[in-house]
Amino acid sequence: MSDVDAWTLLKLLRWTTSFFQDKGIDNPRLDAELLIAHVLKLDRVGVYLNYDRPLTPEELSLIRPLVKRRGQREPLQYILGNTEFWSLEFKVSPAVLIPRADTEVLVEEALKKADDVGELLDIGTGSGAIALSFAYEKVRWQVTGFDISAAALAVARGNADNHTLESRCRFLLGDLAQLPERSFDLVVSNPPYISSSEYEALMPEVRNHEPSQALLAGADGLDCYRLLAAQVDKILKPGGWLLCEIGCSQEQPVFDLLQKAGLNEIYCRQDYAGNPRVVGGRRRF
Repeated sequence: MSDVDAWTLLKLLRWTTSFFQDKGIDNPRLDAELLIAHVLKLDRVGVYLNYDRPLTPEELSLIRPLVKRRGQREPLQYILGNTEFWSLEFKVSPAVLIPRADTEVLVEEALKKADDVGELLDIGTGSGAIALSFAYEKVRWQVTGFDISAAALAVARGNADNHTLESRCRFLLGDLAQLPERSFDLVVSNPPYISSSEYEALMPEVRNHEPSQALLAGADGLDCYRLLAAQVDKILKPGGWLLCEIGCSQEQPVFDLLQKAGLNEIYCRQDYAGNPRVVGGRRRF
């Protein structure tokens, strides 16, 4: 990226797309568009409408380091500082796992199980995406986010403020092995569920940049489900639901854990790609 006088927006977009392709990045054109649009304060339509616009040296100096970071496989969401989930914008940082679209299935299931009024606990809340998306839809519910990371909870509180949900959402610091000494109508969790062997095979964006404590869950990836299952009588009101996101191969093991914990009406919901995504169970009345 030299000879700054020659750089138009289109030329930069083509160069950046090619650079990202060479680095093995998925969706290189989209990432290039989003990075450039972010710096120039344009939307994607604005990028297309300004193809012939020459870029100033100052603009190029802002874009260069971001392109370099993405080329090193740093997640685009961390570079931009935000991502979309449930059609809402959430701030993200390396302190939190980046919310994935597949996790919206967990929010969908929680909303199906929710009465008009109640209390929800989100275990491993991270950015607060699940808890706050639920609170956004269920205005008469009180929501608690629980996480082991103080830095993650700071991000979640900021997101609650940004969506003016702070009056109905609280965030607690603690370990999954010692959950709050109170019960809830609905408990949801997207816990760590990656095994030690699976972790090494993750994409560089995930393995090298996202928080390992939000991903790793022992030799078989089931440690957190065991801890959750052992505490269902403490955290669930009679008739309350526990809903957990799972990995693709974990449907039966998690089903068995919830069954041994005494939950009823256990089921699995697939995501829109047809993969097992959420296992849920209900405490007896």
